[in-house]
Formats: sequence, structure tokens, C-alpha cells
Amino acid sequence: MAIRFGELPDSRLSARRIMSNRRFLCASPRYLERFGTPERVEDLVQHRCIIHRQNDDAYGVWRYMQGDRTEALKVKGALSSNDGDIALRWALDGHGILIRSEWDLAKYVQSGRLKLVLPETVLPSADLFVYYPSQRNQTARARAFIDFLIDHFQAPFIPVETGAAIYARKKRGRGNA
Repeated sequence: MAIRFGELPDSRLSARRIMSNRRFLCASPRYLERFGTPERVEDLVQHRCIIHRQNDDAYGVWRYMQGDRTEALKVKGALSSNDGDIALRWALDGHGILIRSEWDLAKYVQSGRLKLVLPETVLPSADLFVYYPSQRNQTARARAFIDFLIDHFQAPFIPVETGAAIYARKKRGRGNA
């Protein structure tokens, strides 16, 4: 049994989502005062982006949803790390714009130390999953543990309308974001 953020490419395992964990663009108020706030995703190429290197993702390529399509944007910045805590510290210190999960951002957004940037932008989520061998081999104890995780794990919450909801509302013609 394994617990991890994100989907595992190994299809031999079964998985259950423990919690949703949206990802957002964020920056410190100090950075935004100094360099301005992007108005469109494409504006990010003119900003100092903090690259959090993880997995085998292409360096500096940020993916987002544009309607029903996944788009990619090549961003640049002088700072990159494979340590998410270091990248978060750089954002808190005003060094650039970062993609981080709701799990990591909630307390900083609520305290005002970080601001969401383009909050309507839908980024790939970093949901928390439990992975395990196929169900037929699963013990009652393992099933009970998985059920416990799902029932008791609470995601931090940033009160923002998701980009998908905004897109659907715009498509129906019910106003602007």
C-alpha cells in the first residue's frame, strides 16, 4: 500500500482518491506590487516564475486547462528547486510566481502572505491517492484503513471559484468572472 500525491502511472495497482488538492498560481503581495499582476496566463512569460522541479516534467513548462483542452506554457525564472518547501519560501520572500497545491497554500493565502494569481486558471490537481494491489487480494484490515483515510482526511480549503465553474458559467452566458 502506498499513499502519494498525483496519479501513479503503474496500471497494475488499484487506487482510491483520499482527497482533492487543487493547485494554484501564487505570489507574495510584495512581488505583485513590484512587478504587477498577470491578467492572462500568457502574461506569465513576462514574469519571474519559480520552477518546482518534480517527476519527469519538462523544465519550466506549466500546464493548464483552456476550455476543454490542456495547454502548455514555457515560463522562465532564475530560481528552481526540486524541494517544494524551498520554492514556497522563495515565493513568500517575494522572488516570483509559483504553482503550489491548496494543501501548501491555504494558511498563507488566508493570512495574506500569498495572493492567488489568475485564480480562475485550472491547473492539474495534486490529489492525494492511496494505491494498493487489486481488490481481490485486499484484507479487511487494509479496506478498513483505506476507508478511515477517506473518511477522516480533510483538505485545506481556499475559498475560490474553480476555473472549471467559471468557464461553465461563461459558456452558459451568466456573466463574467
